[in-house]
Amino acid sequence: MKKSVIALCATLSAIAFSPISQADINEDLQNICTIVKNDDKSELRKKIKKVQDDYNLRLGDYYSGISCGGSSLIRYAMENGAAEVGTFMIKKMSRGDLTQAESDGQMLQQWAEANGHIAGPIGQELLARIN
Repeated sequence: MKKSVIALCATLSAIAFSPISQADINEDLQNICTIVKNDDKSELRKKIKKVQDDYNLRLGDYYSGISCGGSSLIRYAMENGAAEVGTFMIKKMSRGDLTQAESDGQMLQQWAEANGHIAGPIGQELLARIN
């Protein structure tokens, strides 16, 4: 009897103190692509703040896990001409995050140069931030 009570207590404490589930953060980030596409800097700021407050994560912590139509958030902003949102995200991320290779193996700067986005406002902000 004692062993079953101990096992039940261990199970309940594991449930009560389990880390935040991935589904919760996915739910909080579900419309981030729409926010980026609409170039809604105010709404993106609120979303980033909520994730930071609720999960203690900064944009660089979850940036690589988000794909909008197969593109990263900043690439998606460049593709959609979302200059305010794109430059805001670049300012929120570290230099190291911005110079890492993305899922296709290209760094953001390489991709922007190859796709004609480096001369735009987001590309210029990126260059200023990483150089």
